[in-house]
Amino acid sequence: MATNTSRPGAIKPEGNPGFPEGDSGVAMLHRMNAGNHELLSTWGLGKLEVPADARCLDIGCGGGANLLRLLELAPDGHVTGIDHSACAVATSRETCAEAIAQGRADVLEGSADDLPQGSESLDVVTAFETIYFWPDFAAALAEIRRVLKPGGAFFICNEDDGESEAMQAFVASRDDMRTYTEAQLREALAAAGMREVSVYRKPEIGYLCAIARA
Repeated sequence: MATNTSRPGAIKPEGNPGFPEGDSGVAMLHRMNAGNHELLSTWGLGKLEVPADARCLDIGCGGGANLLRLLELAPDGHVTGIDHSACAVATSRETCAEAIAQGRADVLEGSADDLPQGSESLDVVTAFETIYFWPDFAAALAEIRRVLKPGGAFFICNEDDGESEAMQAFVASRDDMRTYTEAQLREALAAAGMREVSVYRKPEIGYLCAIARA
């Protein structure tokens, strides 16, 4: 999702960030692999402890760059990306071709509320800039809680903290998007049975990440 880098985080819509398609979608996904998205991901991942042998899932993997960042943190682990956009799946597979060939990564088409992983099979689940577009947040959180091992981490990393008037105005113009404040995230995570919720923010530019334990 492309945004203005100055607070209050007014979005500049470019294509459909919730469901990239076609050539314009591919171009958007490649932009999302760098720029402000890279800065956000690097900042957020600095708050997350990832075991070296972790089995990870990135929901809404987009262009695939965050899969590679997770593999850097888990050099002896495995990372799966999932996205409901076939365009994003293809782009992520291209980005991660070497890791996939090595058996260290795979990318699947699917949705957050119907994960293919077995129960208590993952150490880390991540969601970068994607919960905005999940149609049933509670159902997705229940699935994430199911697939995480006891003590496993769910990591949310958002470019917007739900308090920007500009973002709220943009969201009001769409019927497929919702932002979340810190309080709303804490409430939803607790309702899903998550614990030890930690939230980190950069209020001057609107960044927010949350880490919760299964």
